[in-house]
Amino acid sequence: MTATSPRRLHLNAFLMNAGHHDAAWRHPRTQPERVTDLRYFQQLAQTAERGLLDSVFLADGLALWGKVRHNALGGFEPLTLLSALAAVTEHVGLIATVSTTFNEPFHTARKFASLDHISGGRAGWNIVTSGTVNEARNFGQDEHLEHELRYERAREFVEVATKLWDSWEDDAILLDRERGVYADTDKVRAINHRGTYFGVQGPLNVPRTPQGYPLLVQAGSSEDGKEFAAQYAEAVFTAQQSLADGQAFYKDLKSRLSRHGRAEDQLLVLPGIAPVIGSTEAEARSLEEELTGLQVPEYGLAQLSAMLGTDLTGLPLDGPLPELPEERDINGNKSRFTLVAELARRDGLTLRELIARLGAGRGHRVFAGTPEQVADQLEEWFTQGAADGFNIMPPHLPGGLEDFVDHVVPILQQRGLFRTEYTGRTLREHYGLARPANRLAAAEGRPA
Repeated sequence: MTATSPRRLHLNAFLMNAGHHDAAWRHPRTQPERVTDLRYFQQLAQTAERGLLDSVFLADGLALWGKVRHNALGGFEPLTLLSALAAVTEHVGLIATVSTTFNEPFHTARKFASLDHISGGRAGWNIVTSGTVNEARNFGQDEHLEHELRYERAREFVEVATKLWDSWEDDAILLDRERGVYADTDKVRAINHRGTYFGVQGPLNVPRTPQGYPLLVQAGSSEDGKEFAAQYAEAVFTAQQSLADGQAFYKDLKSRLSRHGRAEDQLLVLPGIAPVIGSTEAEARSLEEELTGLQVPEYGLAQLSAMLGTDLTGLPLDGPLPELPEERDINGNKSRFTLVAELARRDGLTLRELIARLGAGRGHRVFAGTPEQVADQLEEWFTQGAADGFNIMPPHLPGGLEDFVDHVVPILQQRGLFRTEYTGRTLREHYGLARPANRLAAAEGRPA
């Protein structure tokens, strides 16, 4: 950012089957029959690109989330899908969740390097440690690895992956037909990593990619998660309910960067927001009420039980939350546990009210209003030190994304807050982030 280039916000579209509301699949504006239809997701990605959004994002888990009896769950493996989306888009970034707990660094580095080449430099990796015992049980484990150990493994995993991406220098491929030399083998090297969790020889079997590394994204807001983000992440997807909470998180996370030799502009904070958009405020409220009215309490109660690490089955829906465990005793998603528990206590919510409040965002902020009101909210958080951009979570798809692109984005553009054209080619360029230097080359005294 320079004196002639004002700060602009960044927008990511978080795509989830029929939409983020847990009853979206029951609404007539959605198409749940298409959750394994490639063309459906290609159209969503093209809508995001039409809106000049920085990126689209696909979450992922390694177990079937929630009660499939009551929601349109399951679907594509994200890297496979994003490769297909790359073929029908030119600019929009492509971010996928991949777990460091149930994968290996070589596989993961190879897949993201492949996606970065296929897309011309648009790949991003949302780094997660996984949070449920059901995922552990799909990989031969009875219990989930302890929270702190998951982050220790994640740190080493990312270190190995970045070494693998650096195992080829940018100019390693010579293509010297006359001499019969394809690559300069002094610039393709083994990494010979031996650590606590991984032993990897290398080099990677994919040349260095357009971005060098995919954009590194993280979504945990626990103490372990924030320290991990401060060390490695370049964008953070987070959940806060109020401007004050957003400002506190933003300030806290940015203050940690200097300990890792990083500047504040090297990490972007993108809170999630589920905008319920109507041409009038009454219309938006009506749509929100329609979606709430379609909720299945049994599904919401199961989701809430998982978030809180407490079985709520059979409890009266119009009663309060029961006594909850301490955060230190939670081995799943600690930050989401804390957010939901505090929300219920602060607003005195019954179980039924909490299920309704979480229906569209699972703890992310939900806002119902006109396009102007949505834009006002984004502008306030962006200008008041709570966000560098936003993780847009349409409550229903495809219409919720179309409404945002067609009606909110133009307002943000008119206010000078968002781009009016793509000026870069890669995802890093969209986010205003530098291409990483090759650390292995630099360690040997060569230009990185």
